[in-house]
Amino acid sequence: MLDFLEVKQSKILIIQNPKKMTNEELTLNIEKALEEIRPFLNSDGGDISLVSIDDAKHVKVRFEGACTGCSVNQMTLKAGVETTIKKYAPQIETVENIA
Repeated sequence: MLDFLEVKQSKILIIQNPKKMTNEELTLNIEKALEEIRPFLNSDGGDISLVSIDDAKHVKVRFEGACTGCSVNQMTLKAGVETTIKKYAPQIETVENIA
């Protein structure tokens, strides 16, 4: 399926969707994303773990340690965790914290 057509200097470039990741690749990429943000959480006494991936579009994570009672964990979830996961796995639509 095509994402869009781009016209530049009388040339039409066809840009296709990236290759669909296998479940194993998707899990690996999400774990890489969590590894990238884990040091920031660890520095405040917290951590994060992957709980599940549903329909290859919805991720559930669990904040641990100091993150469980942190008043800004929803901001961290959206601004840090979700953004980083989507960088590694663009097809992810939602990221939810499971308490």
